[in-house]
Amino acid sequence: MVKKLVVKKLKSVAKNGQLSATIRESAQQIWLAGLGAFAKAQEEGNKVFDALVREGESIQQKTRKVAEDKVTEMAAKATGTWDKLEQVFENRVARSLHSLGVPTRDDVAALAKRVTELKAEVEKLNKKSAAKVAKPGTAAAKPGRRVAPKTEPRAAS
Repeated sequence: MVKKLVVKKLKSVAKNGQLSATIRESAQQIWLAGLGAFAKAQEEGNKVFDALVREGESIQQKTRKVAEDKVTEMAAKATGTWDKLEQVFENRVARSLHSLGVPTRDDVAALAKRVTELKAEVEKLNKKSAAKVAKPGTAAAKPGRRVAPKTEPRAAS
């Protein structure tokens, strides 16, 4: 815009013969306009800088919140995926062990329970048989003579 005015003025001045005076005057106005812009920028610069810092802090807080939400969301998805992967792995291992005939934890627990039950029954039976042997009046074997086992006669050859 300034350029158009200067060019227009130059054309009109060139016609009138006052070219050098007009150039000096235009240069002086351009110089003053630059000084004015510089002064204005200094005055407003601190205000603009402070406003930009506040805006930057606001955007940083919003961005941080969005980033934290995304991290939380991705962590939840990763945990879910990890749990599924772990379950698939456990199922495959269990099938492999089953196909090899390796008992499961439940099988071993059931056997341990059954062994405990059988042990209790054996102890009960041992107590009953010990009680029968210890009853008075029961004939006990007398030590002393031994009876030789019977042998069959040999056939003549």
